Amino acid sequence: MSALFDRYDTRDLFDEVFTDDGTVRPHYAGLIDRLSRLSSEDLARRERIRDGIFRTQGITFTVYGDDDGVERTFPMDLLPRIIPADEWATIESGVAQRVTALNRFLEDLYVGEQAALHDGVVPRWLIETADDYAREAFGIPVPHAARCLVSGVDLVRDREGTYRVLEDNLRNPSGISYVLENRAAMTRVLPHAFAEQRVRPVDHYGPMLLKALREVAPPAAGEHPVAVVLTPGVFNSAYFEHAFLARQMGAELVEGRDLVVDEHVVYMRTTQGLERVDVIYRRIDDDFLDPVVFRPDSALGVPGLLSAARAGNVTIANALGNGVADDKAVYAFVPDLIRFYLGEEPILPNVETYLLWEADQREMVIDRMAELVVKPVAESGGYGMLIGPHATDEEVEQMRVRVAADPRGYIAQEVVQLSRHPTLMGERMEGRHVDLRPFAIAGESVEVVPGGLTRVALRKGSLVVNSSQGGGSKDTWVLEDREA
Repeated sequence: MSALFDRYDTRDLFDEVFTDDGTVRPHYAGLIDRLSRLSSEDLARRERIRDGIFRTQGITFTVYGDDDGVERTFPMDLLPRIIPADEWATIESGVAQRVTALNRFLEDLYVGEQAALHDGVVPRWLIETADDYAREAFGIPVPHAARCLVSGVDLVRDREGTYRVLEDNLRNPSGISYVLENRAAMTRVLPHAFAEQRVRPVDHYGPMLLKALREVAPPAAGEHPVAVVLTPGVFNSAYFEHAFLARQMGAELVEGRDLVVDEHVVYMRTTQGLERVDVIYRRIDDDFLDPVVFRPDSALGVPGLLSAARAGNVTIANALGNGVADDKAVYAFVPDLIRFYLGEEPILPNVETYLLWEADQREMVIDRMAELVVKPVAESGGYGMLIGPHATDEEVEQMRVRVAADPRGYIAQEVVQLSRHPTLMGERMEGRHVDLRPFAIAGESVEVVPGGLTRVALRKGSLVVNSSQGGGSKDTWVLEDREA
């Protein structure tokens, strides 16, 4: 092993690359051998190539409130994550199972009989008090019940190496553009290392997404449905991704002002006049979609859009009201929803979660708060949460007060010591915590993109991998099954 891995620590946590005794896991052997032959100068040169590619492509992410500037190049580490075929098979089937159950639950909730609520699988009051429970979505069906057309399911790996679901992202999950751009960059930065592996491709995502969008088009759309990507505009943190996906699909990228509703039909303004739109892949939150129904001050949405959807003349993807299943308290009931709607045991377990409206659980959490993770149920991006072991006494006490005042607004979880992956920090590899966000596409069926976004906490010891909190990413290589 070269100086690249000098003093690399393999103790205490599950390491993706090394076993406890420092042996390289078999599926990493070839890659580590090749990297170990590179000098620090070679690696620095390849990092410069990577940075040049990302700057040229405009691959950026906005961190609001960052003193260093609004927009930054998205950081990608040079050592990819590798997932062998048998491991991926479990992830793939588990994610597809979870998305299928959530789609059935949401369709039943908004246009069905609400069977899971009637049967007490999920408390009715919990759903009706969720911030993103959208009564405006009642009676608006989605073809194939594909309400979560694009899903990002965040997975972590615990100390034993078991994959667990940390949370579901069912509204407007972001990050797939970085999956594709990371892969394109890696094939140029480490071409020989990539060529030596049998890595499943990800560059078919654009056609896959377009196919699914067309599959959920209204029947009146005919054989050639028109799909567009609706963006809030250039100042949105994920605007790069919106434009990227429109290019990948060959679809128009539009803002609210580019669309108009007439007689409950959506049209796009073009230089040739109005063109009918059948499917809208929206990257705008529910509250801003239609100023007639939601916020009247929204300049991002399209007046009358919901009337067109209710009339069955346009499909909005992801569907209105999905955020109710993103609620971190509802997350705790997803295993039961899988059993209820599919009659199956969950393939991917949840992280152990405590529901704070239950007096005994709340009392236990308040006593142990310095040992737990506490999250607001309606936040995302790592905002507002407390990681007890890393928090100050004052921060713990402040969270105790907030939980006591609003127990419905928070959940608590046992701390999962996320698996560790070697990450290039200067001239050496150091262990950093990682998670994995596989992306699923649901049209007539559910498909999972082979790989996903591996996010890495670049700060030593940090468990927060979110890009908005300074995290980076790795290319994710899913290996072909050699027996296939």
